[in-house]
Amino acid sequence: MLAAAGGPGLNELPLDEARKVPYQMIELGGPEEPVAQLETRVLPGAVQIPVRVYRPSLAANLPALMFFHGGGFVICNLDTHDRACRMLANASGCVVVSVDYRLAPEHKFPAAAEDAYTATRYVGEHPSEFGIDSNRIAVGGDSAGANLATVVAMMARDRVGPSLKFQLLIYPVTDFTEHATQSEIDYGQGYFLDTVLMDWFADQYFATEADRHLPYGSPSKASDLRGLPPAFVITGECDPLRDQGEAYADQMRGAGVPVVLKRYEGMIHPFVSLAGIVDAGRDAIKDSAAAVRQALNATAPAGV
Repeated sequence: MLAAAGGPGLNELPLDEARKVPYQMIELGGPEEPVAQLETRVLPGAVQIPVRVYRPSLAANLPALMFFHGGGFVICNLDTHDRACRMLANASGCVVVSVDYRLAPEHKFPAAAEDAYTATRYVGEHPSEFGIDSNRIAVGGDSAGANLATVVAMMARDRVGPSLKFQLLIYPVTDFTEHATQSEIDYGQGYFLDTVLMDWFADQYFATEADRHLPYGSPSKASDLRGLPPAFVITGECDPLRDQGEAYADQMRGAGVPVVLKRYEGMIHPFVSLAGIVDAGRDAIKDSAAAVRQALNATAPAGV
């Protein structure tokens, strides 16, 4: 269906036009589930960061999931990932805080990562503003957002806070230094996300080649992953990022981090954003919500 739509690739469009493309896919993400409370606000600070807060109930002291959207650090925003956040909140029983970090190329690395960390730290330091339990916070995201989630986990470890309990990493991009994996060779062309587009995203995000090798840019280059919170890592069989995600899961395990890895057979990047038309996308959201709910000891919603 995507191939039949035709047209130029994102990397061939003017930036403002490329950023409109994800809006054409919103309806493919599944129903717009109602939540108990929805609030969009701007966090105060030197950089004002918009967030959207999804509450599955009005109960106090709920656990929280900080969510960072994908889009290669260049496209997408709160609206493009709204439906996934609604489903995650309802199915997990957690408050989901979706972060509208600054995008490249206007804001190069490490702007997105610093925004993601700053938002997470703010929520952790002001739990009463969000009705959450600051001792039960997870980070998560898809693709570039999963990169930011595990980078935030590294920053929280390195900067001594906030305390994070879990990582939800949906087909994470973890290495911007080369295209040497088997999945990039097998699925790097003709499966929606291709290596040409991956390179374009990286060129927008990084100002220098050296930045691509830094752990906060390419988490797989970290020399020490000890002390990161437990993780649930999702990959898709026909995603060029598959092997990166699975290798990173192995790296974390080797560092003593508890990891559950699940590969969804036959799936392309970004199948979770296609949950409205792809069964495995819905399954992955349910699996993600269950993993977060268990890790944060959240109360299961009725019917789950």
